[in-house]
Amino acid sequence: QVQLVESGGGLVQAGGSLRLSCAASGGTFNMYVAGWFRQAPGKEREFVAAITGSGGSTDYVDSVKGRFTISRDNAKNTVYLQMNSLKPEDTAVYYCALRNRPALRRGSYDYDRWGQGTLVTVSS
Repeated sequence: QVQLVESGGGLVQAGGSLRLSCAASGGTFNMYVAGWFRQAPGKEREFVAAITGSGGSTDYVDSVKGRFTISRDNAKNTVYLQMNSLKPEDTAVYYCALRNRPALRRGSYDYDRWGQGTLVTVSS
């Protein structure tokens, strides 16, 4: 059973940067697609980014394209989300998730394991 722990959230000024980490344990990490989702107060959870098990392919929601970068270090069993040029609308709880299938997907229902979330607050 894979367990995920996110870290790196916090308060940052608009225009700043933050890097989130998601450490995995208890499974074959490099066999999983990894994704990042976020949920702002009063809104539905939305897809942010995903990466294949090998790191060879990525996918981003349009609102973060060019600003966020998803990456992974399979030797460290860790997924990252580098967030640059942050905007107040990026404020949300960010969750990492794993999918035990090779294809990239954007739906929450496509993922099998979830972390507890880490809060990112971007001030204006």
